[in-house]
Amino acid sequence: MADLVTMPKLGFDMNEGTLVRWVKAEGDPVEKDDVIAEIETDKATVEVESSFAGVMFRHLEQEGTAVPVNAPIAVIVEEGEEPSEEEIAELAGKTGAKPAVKQDADEPPKEDAEVQAAQKDQAADSGDDSGPAPAGGVRSSPLARRMAEEHEIALEKLDGSGPQGRVVKKDVESYLASLGEEGRQEEAQAVGQAMQPLTAFSVGETPEDEVISMSRLRQAIGRRMQDSNQNFPHFYLTRVYKTGTLMQLRHDLNQLLPESEKISVNDFIVKGVALALRQYPNLNASIESEDRIRRHGQVNIGVAVAVEGGLMTVVCKDADQKPLRLIAREVREMALRARDRKVRNEDIQGSTFSISNLGMFAIDDFAAIINPPEAAILAVGAVQDVPVVADGELAVASRMKATLSADHRVTDGAEAAEFMGVLATYLEEPMRLLL
Repeated sequence: MADLVTMPKLGFDMNEGTLVRWVKAEGDPVEKDDVIAEIETDKATVEVESSFAGVMFRHLEQEGTAVPVNAPIAVIVEEGEEPSEEEIAELAGKTGAKPAVKQDADEPPKEDAEVQAAQKDQAADSGDDSGPAPAGGVRSSPLARRMAEEHEIALEKLDGSGPQGRVVKKDVESYLASLGEEGRQEEAQAVGQAMQPLTAFSVGETPEDEVISMSRLRQAIGRRMQDSNQNFPHFYLTRVYKTGTLMQLRHDLNQLLPESEKISVNDFIVKGVALALRQYPNLNASIESEDRIRRHGQVNIGVAVAVEGGLMTVVCKDADQKPLRLIAREVREMALRARDRKVRNEDIQGSTFSISNLGMFAIDDFAAIINPPEAAILAVGAVQDVPVVADGELAVASRMKATLSADHRVTDGAEAAEFMGVLATYLEEPMRLLL
């Protein structure tokens, strides 16, 4: 029996995704949970895993095509099975979308203009295109455009070697190589100039203004944060935590662990926050409607990760039930996939509370914007040795500031302050996190 693979929904605000690459070609065997394709969303490039086993029978969408959520993208069949076009159309019809239909060589193409353009773009890198240049634009393949965007290169600067001057992958690579060579020459010139006497006006000419396009990730962050800042009634609480015992325990534990498994300060915070949320379910909640609040049973902690061009939140699920070492490994692996733009669907779904930690950037303290539809987020600053008064005398001690941003529709200052106090119990007596 044929099975239909559809464009997955990877976020509550996702409407479509771009099919970047097919990992499984037509005719390839497919096992359940095999990665079959890569899709690009507003947040990242995500690997799509198959829910079925069999053989990849048909790609219903071409690489580079934007596909609506839940629209069919592929057909997987049992070995030896060959469904007809009518059967595929009937199967796809259950999703409410029309599948792409392969054409005979002698038949004129039936796809719409967008699909034709995507197919021509895909063919350009292999030298198979003779269509007209786009009005007011530069002819280029999807791969070349993606590479140019990643390296912030204007396509107008490139000389296309493809058919009718189309910019293809090798053109971008050649341009990057030339920039590298120019960079080495400029470095050598800079060394020579450094040997000359400096003047007060050796900073060079003022560069011209530069206008760049916002990435899809940057646009998505902007929409979500603007909505949260305007529509969520934020209030903020800041507390200073004693971290001397935590830092000593972390040092002792890491002495026993290999370099690849060491525990970070943030891992302790994730565990401490998860346990504290068990006592304060209003902070482990989200707004469902004007008169309904959902208190989540699971405690899933979202951890903000800095990626190229923006920020992404990876999710440590059931963090209250996991040992510290497992939390550290999971967060480390998900953060690595996020930075490589290879996150999985489950990596970024289902957070019920978020943590944003800028301590590694030597930030003392800050306030974060709530990540919709959650009710709160904790902003964490750097652990620092600071002067304190202890028993009437001045001393030096380890301290860390953290600021809670909470939604006043869900909780109040007194409850949020109690949560921050319980969190202090876990962070200032960190052996509790190991029990």
